[in-house]
Amino acid sequence: MLKKIAISQVQTGMFIEKVDAPWFQHSLWKTRFRIEDRETLTRVRTCGAKECWIDTAQGKDVVSAPVAPTQPKVIAVEEAPPAPKPVVKLSMGDELQTASDIIKRSKAAVVSLFAEARMGNAVNTSECEPLVNDIVGSVDRNGDALISLCRLKMADEYTYMHSVSVCALMVSLGRQLGLDEETCRNAGMAGLLHDLGKAAIPNEILNKPGKLTDDEFTVVKSHPVKGYETLLASGVENEHVLDVCRHHHEKMDGSGYPDKLTGDSISMIARMSAVCDVYDAITSNRPYKAGWDPAESVSRMASWKGHFDPVVLQTFIKTIGIYPTGSLVRMASGKLGIVVEQNPSKLTAPKVKLFFSTNSGMQLVPKLVNLMDSHVNDKIVAREAPENWNFNTGYLNDLWATHIA
Repeated sequence: MLKKIAISQVQTGMFIEKVDAPWFQHSLWKTRFRIEDRETLTRVRTCGAKECWIDTAQGKDVVSAPVAPTQPKVIAVEEAPPAPKPVVKLSMGDELQTASDIIKRSKAAVVSLFAEARMGNAVNTSECEPLVNDIVGSVDRNGDALISLCRLKMADEYTYMHSVSVCALMVSLGRQLGLDEETCRNAGMAGLLHDLGKAAIPNEILNKPGKLTDDEFTVVKSHPVKGYETLLASGVENEHVLDVCRHHHEKMDGSGYPDKLTGDSISMIARMSAVCDVYDAITSNRPYKAGWDPAESVSRMASWKGHFDPVVLQTFIKTIGIYPTGSLVRMASGKLGIVVEQNPSKLTAPKVKLFFSTNSGMQLVPKLVNLMDSHVNDKIVAREAPENWNFNTGYLNDLWATHIA
């Protein structure tokens, strides 16, 4: 029997049938599950939804308040789970300098790891642990700051900065999925090291300005196994890191590589890495191509049936925003703007820098508008493809970057 209850009434042993809220308004990465432990109980109670449906045929029902006994009776009461450690949230501006310093140190560490791997030496991943801790802290204080700065990477530093970007995206996605502290840190470490095998791929193939031959693509496809073997030879035992390094190119339909895993045989953390890796790759400028618009990238990824876990992808979209930072959008007023910052409480109302009028066909003096402000009557009605307006990618990035510089 299905029963609708308040989230505050949820208890261990209940079977959650569904959360009574759209997917982008709660932090659960799945529904239809039994609450088996206090960690899951905490995750459900703090997911952001107000109500949910339980199936009393598959789990506990709500316990009605007992009638007061005539004699005193000791009743065992389940202790409330410990409250999560509070995090001091900062504005994007306040977090930017710290995030910038973290990126510089992280890039240097990745460059050093790749250099050691290229020479055939064992890599020392212990140096990455404090960096991952710093990235977790930055994402918790303001995820937009560090992830946005990672978007500004130059084409010639893609190989190294891609690792830092995927690390930050993995941590942010892990938080949105409700993963515990240790798993989020493992996800970040896995993201930082996932592409280490590319150190064994010749640069002339990695940066080739054109379509790869079949033989060249075979070489590129060897990088997950090469990275996995490098980490094993270096004494890395973290199963999450090893798993992501080997399996971040697997696809849900079995068409990925190197092991052609399918569905449930792909771990959750590897499914996460597949989404984060592809998103950063296709939105980044490379020596041989310009990156796609973020909103267009998310749309295309959603259309690739059988590629990603759909729930993980939906949660990722919630993490970065329905209109990700850097997206070109059209307003109800007919103006065009670039999304410069998210408003987590309302994914459809980010901060936008307006700079062009489609009505007059003329550029405007750039103006920053927070669509959450009560006096703002404008709203986003659609995403726009920059190439349809002959906007240079560098110009759009400059517009956006001046907001965070």
